[in-house]
Formats: sequence, C-alpha cells, structure tokens
Amino acid sequence: MCTGFVFMACSLDGFVARPDHSLDWLMPFNSAHEDHGYDDFISRMDGIVLGRATFEKVLGFGDWPYRLPVMVMSGNLTIDSIPPELRDRVQIGRQSPAGTMATLAEKGWRQVYVDGGRLVRSFLRDGLISEITLTIAPLLIGSGLPLFGHDGDDIILELLDSRTFKSGLVQHHYRLDNASRKED
Repeated sequence: MCTGFVFMACSLDGFVARPDHSLDWLMPFNSAHEDHGYDDFISRMDGIVLGRATFEKVLGFGDWPYRLPVMVMSGNLTIDSIPPELRDRVQIGRQSPAGTMATLAEKGWRQVYVDGGRLVRSFLRDGLISEITLTIAPLLIGSGLPLFGHDGDDIILELLDSRTFKSGLVQHHYRLDNASRKED
C-alpha cells in the first residue's frame, strides 16, 4: 500500500501561491535560516507526486531540487515537456489518484510526498493522504490559489504537533483518519 504525505506552506489566509502562481511572498521566510523539518520529511519518502502547475513552477527555479523520483500528474503533458536531463527521474502519470498510488506501490513506493494545491485536494478527497505538515506564514496575501476548498465531505484531522519559529511561521503536523470522514 502506498501512503500520501503533504508538506506545504500557505499564507495565513490559506493561499499556497498568488493568482499568477508566484511564491514571492514565501521567500523572506525561507531565508530565515530555520530548520522547518523538510530534510527530515523528504528523507522518509520514496518519491514525489506533483501536479502539473507545481511541476512547471519548480522547473522555473533553475536547479532541479529533487533527488527522489518524481511523477507529474497531467492529462496534457508529454515527454517533450520534460527537459532531457530530467527524463530519467521524472515520469508523467495520467491515472486517478487511487490508480497512481496502486501503480507506485507496484514499483515499491510506500511513502509518497504529494505536492500541488489541486492535486493535494484530489488525494484528500480520495482518502489517500495520511499526514499533513502545514506551515503557516504570518501574512495575508488577499487572493491566490487556495490550498483547501470545499470538495465534499468533512475530513477530520488529529493534531500531532505544533511548532513556532522566530520568523513567525507556525507549523502544524496532522494525521488524518480517513475512516472517520463525515458522510453527508
């Protein structure tokens, strides 16, 4: 069985990016020289599943930041969309979230980092996320791409830990009990 994990940041008003997908609002907090736990988190993962928009944003960073294998979920990307130097590390997936996790489990993946606002919501909706680490930045950006939205049933989370940082960031670590989802 393959299990999904989320490690994301959002503004206090719940946005993961500006309307143009910009992350400029988050950059001042990345330079605070604080250990937010990402290296420990990623060391436990077998691979990464990214949404298409997140993949395209990461490509714009310059150096490819991932050492783990990556699957990009997209109905319209082709192999030509992937830079040649990444084709041995990045593949394109076109299955449902459940189908993707079954395929990855067949490849030996057990713990998967799921990243991208819409992708996270679809994996949550299908009960495929077991833990969320959410870091909240102390600013309001007013509009943008929301991390969460109403996608149906309530999802109950158990708070495992909260941490605060000198930069003002607040990080919450939750476990999801997918069996306890509230049915309408």
